[in-house]
Amino acid sequence: MKIENIQVLRGPNIWSSNRKKLIQMRLNLEELEHQPTNKIDGFYERLKTLIPSLYEHRCSPGIPGGFFQRVIAGTWMGHVIEHIALEIQTLAGMDTGYGRTRETHTPGVYNVVFNYLEEKVGIFAAEAAVRIAEALIKGDDYNLEADIQTMKEIRENTRLGPSTGSIVEEAIARDIPWIRLNNQSLVQLGYGKNQVRIRATMTEKTSSIAVDLAGNKDETKRILQEHAIPVAKGITITSVAEVAEAIRKVGFPLVFKPLDGNHGRGATINVKTEDDAIAAFEHAAKISRKVIVEKFITGYDFRVLVIDNQMVAAALRIPAHVKGNGELNIQQLIDKENSDPRRGYGHENVLTEISVDRDTMDLLEKKGYTLETVPTDGEIVYLKSTANLSTGGTSVDVTDHVHPQNVFICERISRVIGLDICGIDIMADNLTEPLTENGGVILEVNAAPGFRMHIAPSEGLPRNVAGHVIDMLYPPGKSARIPIIATTGTNGKTTTTRLIAHLIKSSGYRVGYTTSDGIYVQNTMMLKGDTTGPVSTEFILKDPSVDFAVLETARGGILRSGLGFSKCDIGVITNIQPDHLGIADINTLEDLARVKSVVINSVKKDGWGILNADNEYCVKIGRKADCKIAYFSRDEENPVIKAHCAKGGIACIAENGYITIKKGDWKIRVQRTALVPLTFGGTVSFMIENVMAATLAAYVWGIKTEEIKTSLTTFIPSVAQTPGRMNIFNFKDFRFMVDFAHNPDGYLGVKEFLKSIDSPMKIGLISGTGDRRDEDIRELGAIAATMFDRILLRQENHTRGRTRENLLGLMVEGIKSVNPDMNFELLTADQDPIAYAISLAQPGTFITTLSDAVDNAVELVQNFQEKERYHGI
Repeated sequence: MKIENIQVLRGPNIWSSNRKKLIQMRLNLEELEHQPTNKIDGFYERLKTLIPSLYEHRCSPGIPGGFFQRVIAGTWMGHVIEHIALEIQTLAGMDTGYGRTRETHTPGVYNVVFNYLEEKVGIFAAEAAVRIAEALIKGDDYNLEADIQTMKEIRENTRLGPSTGSIVEEAIARDIPWIRLNNQSLVQLGYGKNQVRIRATMTEKTSSIAVDLAGNKDETKRILQEHAIPVAKGITITSVAEVAEAIRKVGFPLVFKPLDGNHGRGATINVKTEDDAIAAFEHAAKISRKVIVEKFITGYDFRVLVIDNQMVAAALRIPAHVKGNGELNIQQLIDKENSDPRRGYGHENVLTEISVDRDTMDLLEKKGYTLETVPTDGEIVYLKSTANLSTGGTSVDVTDHVHPQNVFICERISRVIGLDICGIDIMADNLTEPLTENGGVILEVNAAPGFRMHIAPSEGLPRNVAGHVIDMLYPPGKSARIPIIATTGTNGKTTTTRLIAHLIKSSGYRVGYTTSDGIYVQNTMMLKGDTTGPVSTEFILKDPSVDFAVLETARGGILRSGLGFSKCDIGVITNIQPDHLGIADINTLEDLARVKSVVINSVKKDGWGILNADNEYCVKIGRKADCKIAYFSRDEENPVIKAHCAKGGIACIAENGYITIKKGDWKIRVQRTALVPLTFGGTVSFMIENVMAATLAAYVWGIKTEEIKTSLTTFIPSVAQTPGRMNIFNFKDFRFMVDFAHNPDGYLGVKEFLKSIDSPMKIGLISGTGDRRDEDIRELGAIAATMFDRILLRQENHTRGRTRENLLGLMVEGIKSVNPDMNFELLTADQDPIAYAISLAQPGTFITTLSDAVDNAVELVQNFQEKERYHGI
C-alpha cells in the first residue's frame, strides 16, 4: 500500500457540512486491490486480537460486531484502515466515529475519510493505521500501546487546555464561531468587528494592571490588607541571609513560595526548622528571585472562582495522596491510584496521574518515610504540598455551602484587584462560616485561574463556569458573527464577488472581500494573489475592522481544506460549466456540482441560496438545498423561474431591457440593462448574469432597490474595479482587451461580445492551461478559430505538468479542426507578445488576450498606452 496524499479538512466539505474536522487520505492499495480481507489468512484473528474494541464498530450491519462481520465476509483494506484510524484515536482518549471510504476514478485508489479531534493526531492516526494493517497482513507483532501513548503526547502538546477548551466548547454550544490564533491558548471568538479574544482564562476585558498585581503576591497581600481583607502574615526575602530574619518575624511553621510562581511550583509548606527553611528558600528561588515567607495556616485549601464580579464556583482542593491498607507500600499505592480510570495523562481525564518528584520525597522524608514504606490501614499520606489538580490533586465542589459574607469578600476582592476572571485561594477550616470568625485567610489571588476543578470536580456538582465567561463576553443582544456572502461557480465568480462587495459597501458597511486577484478591505488591497481559499477567508474574518464579508470561494480551497467559515448568510453559484475536470477526483459535471454545492449547504436555514436557473446543475442543487432559494435567469419564460415565482418565490430576470426582481407575480424593475456599465450596453450576456446574481444577493439581504439601482451604475468595468475582466484599452487607431477567460464557457462569452465589435481585424493572443483535459484544450483552440481573424499562440506559463509543445499542439489541433486555413502563428519565448500584437494593429483592429497568456498583461498594455499618449508609438 502507498499513501499518496493526506489532507486535513477544517470546515464544511464535500463529505459533510456538519462534520468539519476530517482527514482525507488518498490510499493506493496496489496489489491489495485484489486481496480482500477474507483472502488474507489469519487477518481477522490477528486484527481481533490486537484491537478487540473494534467489536463495538457496527458498520453497515448496524449491530455490535458488524465491522468484524464485514472483515470475515471480505472487505477492502481501505475500509479496514478507516476503522483502525478511528479506533486508535478513541483508545488514545479522543472519541471519534465518522468515516467513509470511497474508490476514486483510478482503480485501486481510495479516499479514506475519518474525523479527528486534534489535527496532528488525525494525521498520525492515518499513517499509523496503514502501518498496523501492513503488520497484520504480514503477521508481524505491533506495539499498539506505543502509538496510543504517542497520540496522547501529541494531543497534550497541541490541544487547548481544559479551561480554554471549556470556553470554546461553550461558544460552540451557543453557535459562536471561533478561530485558534496560535499553537497555544490564544483564541478568537466571533468574527470581524464582533470578535473577542481570550488566552486561557484571560480575556480582552482583563486588565493588564490587575494581572500584574495578581502576579505580584507581595503587592496583592499589601493591597488586600489595606482593604481589611484577612491575609496570612508574612514577608518577602531575596537571599539565604534573610531566612533567619523571616523566621524571627513570622515564626514557625512557615510556607515558602516564589513571588510570581503558579501551579504550586517552588512551594514548600509546614517548614519547622532553619535547615528546612534554607532548603525551601533555595527551592523557591529557582522560580523567582523574590520569595514569600508566610505563616503556615492549618486548615483546608479552597479555591473560589469569581467571574464578572460574581462568585460562580467554589471547590475544596485536596493535595495528591494515598490511603494505606496495611499491605501495599507507598509506590504500590501510587500505582494503584493511577490505575483509576478517572486519572490520565496530562489533562485527558478528570484527574491527573500522580508523579513522584522532589516535593513528594521531601514530604515523605519529613515523616521518615520512603516509597517502600507500608502505611497503616486507613492512614492518609500526602504526596504534594499543594492541592493543584495538575499535580494529581482532587477537588470537591462546595459552591452551595459558601457563607454569604465569604461570597461578599471574594466578590469584593475581584473588584479590589480588578480581575474580570479571578481565582481566590483561601485557607480555612471551612467556608460555611465567615472567615473573620474561623480565622481563615486569603493566600493568593490568581489571574487566568484553572477551571478544571469546577467543570469536572472529583466529587460534587460540576459547574458550567465557562458559561459565565460567555455571558460576560457576549451579553444578550450582542452578536458574535458578521454577515457572510459566499460566491462560487465556474465563471463570473470574481466579478460577481466584486459587484456584491460594491453594493454592500454603498449601503454603509465596511466590507472585507476575497477574490482571485487579492484580499481587500473596503477599497484597499491587503494581499495580492489568488486568495479564494480558507486561509484568505480567515484573514477577513480575523480583521476587527470588518463588519461584512464577501468571499469568493473556489473549488481548490473546498477540496483542499473545506470552507473557511462554518456557515454563511447567502451563498451564490454563478454557473457550473466544464473546467478543471479530471483533477482531484473531479471528473464530471456532477462531481463539480457536488463541490460547488458545499457553499449552498453551508447557508443558514433562514439564509438564501442564489442560483442560476439557466444551469441544470444549479437547479438540481436548489432542489436539495436546506435554505431559502432565489433564482436568476436571462429568460423570463424559464420554466424554473415560472414555477418558482408561482409559489411566491423571488427571482431576478432580464426582461424588456431591464434587470428586474420578480416576487411572485410582482415585478420590480431595478435598472435598465443598457445603463449598467458592467453589461457593456447590454451586449454581454454573461455579465448580465453576474449583475443579476449580485442584484439578487443584495435584494434578499435587504438593500433597497433604489440603492441597488444607483450602485449598479457606479460599478465600472475597469482595471480598478474588475482587473483582468474585459478590461478594454483605447489606443488612437485600435483597441486592446484583456480578459481572464480560461475555459470553453468563458471563451464563448467573449465570442458573444466580440460579435458586437465592429472591427476589420480581430486578433487573439491566447494560450492553453495545463491542468485541463486534452479535449478541453482542443476546444479552446476550436472556439478561438471562430472568434478571431488571426491567432497568436503563446505558451510560457501555466504548463502545470505539461510541455509547451504539447499544449500548443493541442490548441493547433483545435484550430485546424474548425478552420484548416486559419491564420495563426506560434510566438517564441524571446518575442514580446504584447508588442508584437500591437505591431500588427491596423486602424480599427481589436486585439484580445485571454487566459493570462501574458503575465501582467494589464500593466504592459497600460505602459503602451502611456507611450502613445506622451511619445507616440
